[in-house]
Amino acid sequence: MRALPILSVALIFTLQLPLMGREPLRSVADLEKLESKVEAVAVKVQPSTVALVSEKVGSSGSGVIVSKDGLILTAAHVVQGAEELTVNFPNGSKATGKVLGANYSKDIGMVKIEEKGPWPFVDLGKSNSLEAGDWVIAMGHSAGFDKFRTPPVRFGRVVSKGPGNFLTTDCRLIGGDSGGPLFDLDGKVIGINSSIGEDLKNNNHAGIDGFQEDWDRLIAGESWGRLEMNPFVNPERPALGIDYGRRRGVVGALVESVVPGSPAAQAGLHSWDLITSIDGDEVRSPQDVEQNIVKRRAGDEVTIGVLRDDQKMEFKATLAKLESLQQTNEDER
Repeated sequence: MRALPILSVALIFTLQLPLMGREPLRSVADLEKLESKVEAVAVKVQPSTVALVSEKVGSSGSGVIVSKDGLILTAAHVVQGAEELTVNFPNGSKATGKVLGANYSKDIGMVKIEEKGPWPFVDLGKSNSLEAGDWVIAMGHSAGFDKFRTPPVRFGRVVSKGPGNFLTTDCRLIGGDSGGPLFDLDGKVIGINSSIGEDLKNNNHAGIDGFQEDWDRLIAGESWGRLEMNPFVNPERPALGIDYGRRRGVVGALVESVVPGSPAAQAGLHSWDLITSIDGDEVRSPQDVEQNIVKRRAGDEVTIGVLRDDQKMEFKATLAKLESLQQTNEDER
């Protein structure tokens, strides 16, 4: 069975969305303009949206070609355990792909087509600048490769940013979409489908900027990190380096100890400081601190409001990767 026409898919999902966000829809003309953009993007990017299959490992997923010599971006869990993959194109043709590198902490991976190109490809966009409400288009080979239909087009909006390199959209995804591309309305890749929510419309995507940060290592064939469903134990998540204490009736996050050499230590935080805000956002518990920090990125600077001996103070800290703090602790033992 073939997918619904692109125009119909866009109309169905658009009418179900609230008229809010970066490009509010106020008229039928706005709808028609948006539909035209979605249709144009789908036609443009469809030839580059491929299915990746490993007969040896028994895995399959999706990917997107981003260079004329056949470099493919996908999810790390799609290539896990495989050295070669069959690259299936929407027109039914096939090629052989060699697995390059993968960062499992970000769920990002690369594959290179071994046959000589040129191959159809799409341009890279940016993910850090995305905001909730931005229109996006997700594609992938849902339920596995099917030569009798093209990759379905899913249309929606960014729901939230974070944790870390990830972003969430309400594009409906199912099995087989993993590793498939997320596009902006210019047809540029801004993310890769990572994990699918229980209701199919609250899904995580690895931001394209995470690929840019690790590009050389991925091209070189390095594999590192570990895939964690819990963002708070992801080794690449940003961290301050604080252990929290508890006091009944205290509103805020009580610092019990500070990891030596950590961002918190370098900023000047001490044991028994009471954190009351992060970048002006009120902190009522340690959970507030962690939920605020986990949505950011290592290297970001935050302003920490602190109550010390009844004096209000502010400190600036540059966040570091959790794994770097864990390594520091091991080196000191």
